[in-house]
Amino acid sequence: MPRPTNTQFALGVHMLTLLGGAASPMSSEVLAASAGSNPVHARRVLARLRAAGLVGSRPGVGGGWQLAADAATITLADVWRAVQREDPLLGLHDANPACTVGQRIQDALVDVNRRAAAAVESELELTTIQQLEHDTLARELERVS
Repeated sequence: MPRPTNTQFALGVHMLTLLGGAASPMSSEVLAASAGSNPVHARRVLARLRAAGLVGSRPGVGGGWQLAADAATITLADVWRAVQREDPLLGLHDANPACTVGQRIQDALVDVNRRAAAAVESELELTTIQQLEHDTLARELERVS
């Protein structure tokens, strides 16, 4: 599976906001089209969201994806953790151990990465999917489509 990116985060937030405003389950094709993505990519992100307990799916007629938790309790930090997992925020890499800087840079950057990730999560905790539903008029837009 490709490494998570911020575009996967944005796709996850977009799809969760749509699902929060939806009266019935939605297909991955509809979710992907709304977000300007392809269904395969959308399903990869949905799989991570499902593993985190944020969405569920039902097969068959009338099936599709739906929220598995109350939109008022799902924060953007929940989405970030589901998509980002343990990957470093700063895209850390293995340095050349023969390089003097390479021998020390990882420890220094790991600490910076930890603080940056904590700051990102702290900010993302302040916004819920329900707030985004409200801000984007997701319920009204879903009825029109």
